[in-house]
Order: sequence, then C-alpha cells, then structure tokens
Amino acid sequence: MLIRILGAAAGGGFPQWNCNGRNSAAVRAGKPGFRARTQCSLALSANGSDWVLLNASPDLRQQINETPALGARADGPLRNSPIAAVVLTGADVDFIAGLLNLRELQPFSIYGADRVLATLSANSIFNVLNPDVVVRRSFQFGVPTSIEGAGRDTGLVVEAFPVPGKIALYLESGASSNNYGSRDGDTIGLKISAPATGKHFFFVPGCAVVDAELASRLKGAPLVFFDGTLYTDDEMIKQGLMQKTGQRMGHMSISGPEGSIAAFEPLGVARKVYVHINNSNPVLDDNSPERRATEAAGWEVGYDGMEIRL
Repeated sequence: MLIRILGAAAGGGFPQWNCNGRNSAAVRAGKPGFRARTQCSLALSANGSDWVLLNASPDLRQQINETPALGARADGPLRNSPIAAVVLTGADVDFIAGLLNLRELQPFSIYGADRVLATLSANSIFNVLNPDVVVRRSFQFGVPTSIEGAGRDTGLVVEAFPVPGKIALYLESGASSNNYGSRDGDTIGLKISAPATGKHFFFVPGCAVVDAELASRLKGAPLVFFDGTLYTDDEMIKQGLMQKTGQRMGHMSISGPEGSIAAFEPLGVARKVYVHINNSNPVLDDNSPERRATEAAGWEVGYDGMEIRL
C-alpha cells in the first residue's frame, strides 16, 4: 500500500493567505527551515492505479496537479481519473471543499458518516457532483467497508470510528454554548486496510483527547497519522492570531501532560506522523526546539509529498 501526504497543513494552509504571523511570514520569505504546506489530505493506493483520497481539501486541484499519479492518464479516454473514491472524516470546510474541484461528471464514490453526508445534502452547491454519477455511500461505525468507485474495487477497506472532537465551525449555531464536543459522527478516525497484504494504518486528523477507547484502538498500530494542529493549547492567543484555544476548536496539543506525545507514549505505535498542522505551530520550523523535542519523542512532522509504503 502506497500512502502519500497531499497536504499536511491545517485549515488555511501554510502560509495562510491573510496571515503575517511569524511562521507564515518566514515561509513566505523563503527562510531556511520552513516548508510551505497545503491543507490536509492523503492519497493511497493498494495497486498503484486506483487511488482513494482521505478528505478533499480546498487545495485539491493543486495537489492533483502536483501528483502525476492522480492526473488523467495519457493513454486513457478524453475524460478519465484514477481517483476512485473520497473518504471523509468530517464536514469541516478544509475536509469537504475540495469536492467541488472534482465536478465535470467524473464517476467516483464519496464515503462518509450519515451526519457528514447529510451536511453535503443540505448544501445545494455539492449537487454539482451529480448523484447519478458520483455515488454517496454511508458507512457504519466499526463495520469494515470495501472502498469501491467508478466500477472498480480499490482493494482497500475502511473502518470508521468516532473520536472526541467538535462539530464544524459553520455548524455551531445549533450547539450548546458550553459543549461543542461530539461522539455522534462529527469527528471520526479511520482504519484503512489492504486485505491482500494484511497491512493497515490509522488516520485521525482531528481529535480533542486520546481517551481510553481510542488508546485501546491505536495500541500497537504500525502507523498513525494524527492531529498535530497546535503545539500548545494557547499558542494562537499568545501569538495574537486568534482568541481561541485548541480545546475550544476540538484539537488536543502536541506537548504537555495531556498532549498527544504523552498520550501515545505507552501505546507502542511503530510510526507516528503529525498532519493537520496549524500555521502557528512552532514544529513547522525545522530548527526550533519544539521540532527537536517532537522528533526526539519519536514523531515525524508530515509534509506535502511525503510517501510511506506499507
């Protein structure tokens, strides 16, 4: 199974279009140690020809153009795509907006939880993906589901599970002012398997806490891509970028006694990669003490174009 990070940044990308914070300013200026990143999405293939996307970021058109394996094949018909399916982990803008780049009556499948698919149905702009051509498939939590699309079996199986998180920002109006968290399918993680080889990995781009249920699921995993949004809970407040903590946004921090480094320490995960990294996060600086501490703890900081074979 080949896994490619199409984008490793959180919403807004890196640099964010309207941000002059220290990290965004540094990467925009070409300062050594800073690498631009697009918004979070993964592509994977079990056979090298049929591809599945995990989330569809707003930068998807750019990501496809920068990934030859995802482009139209020169020996194919006038309209063709190796992308067989898109699997969604939530209804956040940075997870679903890229679907609009996949219009043009190209067959593929969209997989998501009922709550996520309901959000697509409630927004008529997504009807540019004609339901007669683009099939929307609901998966049940904890039930392995074969990923198919455009009449092709990709050889991959997805098992979705709820994780502690938060509903999308633009859907918050109906939520309790004191509780934006949810375990009802607003935020999910994925286990992706290739039955032919017995290989599997986990993708959890958004998570508010590693509770006992999630820890049990991830224990001993060969590979986990995990929420690396913030290094400290209040970093955006301290940098003057936003008056919100990471917990308010539904993201746990990398550092600290309640951070993901500490949470993963007893789990024995063989390979751990941070994705969905916010532009405020100091680990985006290759030479920062926070980056050194993260790598010393056995974590990798994901970047666009990073490839892993299982």
